[in-house]
Amino acid sequence: MTFGSPTPAAVNAPLLDDFSLEMTGKDIRALEESAATIPPGTRVNVTFLGTETPAVRLAAARTARSLGFVPVPHISARRLGSRREFEEFLAALRADGACDDVFVVGGDPASPRGPYPDALSLIGSGLLERYGVRRAGVSGYPEGHPAIPGPVLWSALRDKDRALAARGLDGDVITQFGFDAHAVLTWIAEVRGRGITLPVRVGVPGPAGVRRLMSYAARFGVGTSTSIAKKYGLSLTNLMGTAGPDRFLRALADGYQPELHGEVKIHFYTFGGLGATSRWVAAFRKESLA
Repeated sequence: MTFGSPTPAAVNAPLLDDFSLEMTGKDIRALEESAATIPPGTRVNVTFLGTETPAVRLAAARTARSLGFVPVPHISARRLGSRREFEEFLAALRADGACDDVFVVGGDPASPRGPYPDALSLIGSGLLERYGVRRAGVSGYPEGHPAIPGPVLWSALRDKDRALAARGLDGDVITQFGFDAHAVLTWIAEVRGRGITLPVRVGVPGPAGVRRLMSYAARFGVGTSTSIAKKYGLSLTNLMGTAGPDRFLRALADGYQPELHGEVKIHFYTFGGLGATSRWVAAFRKESLA
């Protein structure tokens, strides 16, 4: 399966409406070149990589806003060296008109550089709303986390949900990407069963090479058994091939029950291929909704 030729079947329209994309600071040109294929008002998450400066992240958020999209800057708790650094970043976002929506995450470093060990500490600081943030996204892990036990993940999600409500902030959950639609839907049903009503954005890998997808799956601890890989469209015997998420999206749509799963949208991880992902999504939506 090549990612230039999606083969969609009917997909529940609400799942495809209001999808979101992810970019890095290095993707500014790709976003500009792809703007015509992305619906106005699309949420564009800007990652908080340790290899990029605040200026690069801010430039990406400004570009997204200038093109008519909604920038969603990421804030990585353990990468912040001080409260002052946190405030300076928020102030810069506010000055650029890009502070309404953010995504808060603990981040990759094993130990925090400053006073913020996790996303909950960012929410609890009170600084988000002070600088004009209205909505804060948080992480979800349908297939678990390689370094965090399941009960801890559930406790953290519950605490973040409560903290957002206590601060008067809207929020949503963006999940780690996966290849098993059934596992994702089962997890969302449990989220609802635990009384968490935040909208869920299901993380989906954009079209990419099989080798690259497998590399990311190993890095993030996502299950890739032979049976799941086959259902998704990954060829474990042809790592030079490519795959798109059309089978996953169809399976997700087949199992999605609004009364059980609540509000669910799609978030595309572009893995450096913003242009390829945006073109793929445009073609998939056009054919699916025809």
